[in-house]
Amino acid sequence: MEIYVAIAVVLCVAMFTFGIYLTVTTVLDKLSERQKWDIRSKNTEITLPLRIQAYERMCLFLERIIPSNLLLRLVPSAMSALELQHILLQEIRDEYNHNVAQQLYMSNHAWEQVTNAMNETVAIINQAALEVNPEAAPSDLAKKIFSHVIEKEIQPATHALKVLKEEVRTIF
Repeated sequence: MEIYVAIAVVLCVAMFTFGIYLTVTTVLDKLSERQKWDIRSKNTEITLPLRIQAYERMCLFLERIIPSNLLLRLVPSAMSALELQHILLQEIRDEYNHNVAQQLYMSNHAWEQVTNAMNETVAIINQAALEVNPEAAPSDLAKKIFSHVIEKEIQPATHALKVLKEEVRTIF
């Protein structure tokens, strides 16, 4: 009979210990989860403004490299079509290099769209420059660039801007 009592006591102690173990692990899991949530929340407070700023800066970049905006700003400073081509390409490169770090805060897809828009704009400028005499007036190159832009159904920067806006909407 004493063996049965001893076994019953051991079983009760084992069940009690297991119950305490389950309670402690559940409480610790909940504390750990809460701590992770707090860290995630603090990180969001820090990174969200940086992400939004990155999207803002890239929208500004895309607006600035739209050929019509580039030409309005830069045609008066050029003396020839060749010089205008160099000025336009340098402006695009400078703007891109100034904002290249923003890719850290953007999705790969959004960054690819920004890069594609820049590359397509450069290609339009270079193609138009091939069709104009290098010594021609800058306005001749500007007209050629405009004609190439008009031929495209979807403007590269416009498409990239749309992608950026859609991504920003998903953040909110």
